[in-house]
Amino acid sequence: MNTPTPPPTGAHTRRGPLREGERVQLTDPRGRMHTITLTAGKEFHTHRGKFLHDDLIGRPDGTTIVNTASIQYLVMRPLLPDFVLSMPRGAAVVYPKDAGQIVAMADIFPGAVVIEAGVGSGALTMSLLRAVGDGGQVHSFERRQDFADVATGNVETFFGGGHPAWTLRVGDLVETLPGVGLQADRAVLDMLAPWECLDAVADAMAPGGVLICYVATATQLSRVAEAARDSGRWTEPEAWESMVRGWHLEGLAVRPQHRMIGHTGFLITTRRLADGVKPPLRKRRPAPGAYPTAPVTTEVPDDLEVEPGDQVEPVEEDGTEYGDRPVSDRKVRKAAREAARGAEASAAAQEPTGE
Repeated sequence: MNTPTPPPTGAHTRRGPLREGERVQLTDPRGRMHTITLTAGKEFHTHRGKFLHDDLIGRPDGTTIVNTASIQYLVMRPLLPDFVLSMPRGAAVVYPKDAGQIVAMADIFPGAVVIEAGVGSGALTMSLLRAVGDGGQVHSFERRQDFADVATGNVETFFGGGHPAWTLRVGDLVETLPGVGLQADRAVLDMLAPWECLDAVADAMAPGGVLICYVATATQLSRVAEAARDSGRWTEPEAWESMVRGWHLEGLAVRPQHRMIGHTGFLITTRRLADGVKPPLRKRRPAPGAYPTAPVTTEVPDDLEVEPGDQVEPVEEDGTEYGDRPVSDRKVRKAAREAARGAEASAAAQEPTGE
């Protein structure tokens, strides 16, 4: 007798009638969207009428509902890109256009063992978990506990509970990764200074494995590329960015939309060389001035009094030197609370009703 194979994690949340605790996306006739969590007894209000959540619970996905002001809404379960852009967030999220590039260009396959750092709000994590499936492994590393809490809530909300392929560790990647004992196939670094982690990732990656880094500025992009070349353990890096422009479709009025998703970040990828193998020498000639002719030094300001034997504490990097905008603790705490509530509602929606 063949035992039926259980559906992949999260598949049950994408099918069937709408349930209490689920997030749904409402679109009005003007294309404006609202995302709500279905809760028995609650109402959805705008300045132009209302309707009961109970009127949606139990109805099929892709239905419509009319409020008290005769405004009709299209009701759909949000797709992963929709969920990512509407979920609670502490750190900036990896946009769906970049997440899709990462999954494809890093060749994330079912059953793969993937290293991810940092997690942020969990946007990229969800794409990685979908790609590796229940039989894969995604080992995520995040330095901040509050960001990890937000990511956990968002991931559990989307999948309707914990994902068997996901392991989240709070700590510095360079310090934590060696003790895990991984032989990873792929690595994705979304952090301020990924060049500091290249050796640690190389030690934990199988030969031929793919490393892809997501960085925000050209300065970071250059440093990652030069660090990979200097390491001697990686192939020649390749970098790119993607921009998405939508099109307006109205009869014969077919034209580009006025708004587009422009620069969100750079992607740079390279592959792990086998131990003892030297990368081929570069054939192209660098442009004049591409590299400094003298080592860069850090000078002590003239007004700083330093006595012999004094130790000058290094300034901790907060990301502002790379163009990163710090996130307030208050915003992260609020996002963590919202993500936790979403996870609780999603888990409650999966419990049997007893009917």
